[in-house]
Amino acid sequence: MKKEKAARMLSMYDRLTNGKIIFKAREVEFFGVNEKSIQRDIEDIREYLDEQAALTGNRAELIYDYKKQGYRIEQSDGGLLSKEEVLAVSKILLDSRAFLKEEMMSLLDRLLSCCVPKENQKIVKDLIANEKYHYIELQHKKVFLNFMWEIGQAIHQSRYVEIAYERSTDHQIVHRKVQPLAIMFSEFYFYLAAHIENIDREKAFENANDKFPTIYRMDRIRGLEVQKETFKIPYKDRFEEGEYRKRIQFMQGGRMQRTKFWYQGGSIEAVLDRLPTAKILKEEDGRVLISAETFGKGIDIWLRSQGDFVEVIQN
Repeated sequence: MKKEKAARMLSMYDRLTNGKIIFKAREVEFFGVNEKSIQRDIEDIREYLDEQAALTGNRAELIYDYKKQGYRIEQSDGGLLSKEEVLAVSKILLDSRAFLKEEMMSLLDRLLSCCVPKENQKIVKDLIANEKYHYIELQHKKVFLNFMWEIGQAIHQSRYVEIAYERSTDHQIVHRKVQPLAIMFSEFYFYLAAHIENIDREKAFENANDKFPTIYRMDRIRGLEVQKETFKIPYKDRFEEGEYRKRIQFMQGGRMQRTKFWYQGGSIEAVLDRLPTAKILKEEDGRVLISAETFGKGIDIWLRSQGDFVEVIQN
């Protein structure tokens, strides 16, 4: 009987993995067994596929197709994340504090249920439970994911966007027509990088010739309307957020500058990680001379935070 069961399961599994559909009634007739035996075979195949998904991360699920009234294997795109990957992503999300508590809890729960096999969900839940319990959302209390998606579509389609934006200095609402270029994340907040249209650059900017984008905090956008009008930026002038990201600190915009400073703190790696463009020029007397290319005033904030560990030579 064990040999007969193995033969049935191998036959069904072979056909399923080759894209065939299994009809229970046909299997009963073909193998000459009762319906319960075929159902147990199907459940054993489903369990095997789940075990393989947990081991390899490649998700293949045995489902019942109601339209065709038979069983088939459905492959998921890219497979499941491993329990290790989901744990790492969950920790990063919690540390980011990027969303309201209700949003964050829902996101984490769905991440676990969608990406982690059931047998591994409890251990991941246990490892993040304390951080979930003590999670503190940011002070702005704003939901902005809908804005983010609309802006993402506008970037993809090169469409102008009109925004109502609350300034941080005086909390006044200003209206801007912008060319959206990129969505970025840094130090708790999501940002929109965009070029402003129809503005007096001499009055609005310290450097009227500054070609770099203006940075808007996403949670301060109070209204948004995507326009039908499109814009075009030559390929040579395209905005490269990866390069921009290397040079900007704390999302504080401004001119490009070269900064040199002596550093005598405990970890030079922390400096090089903080400033991706940093280069070590020389080392002497326990100090390291560092040069970095940066945008804006954010570098000043970081330098001040280092106290006596830093001596600025050029900024």
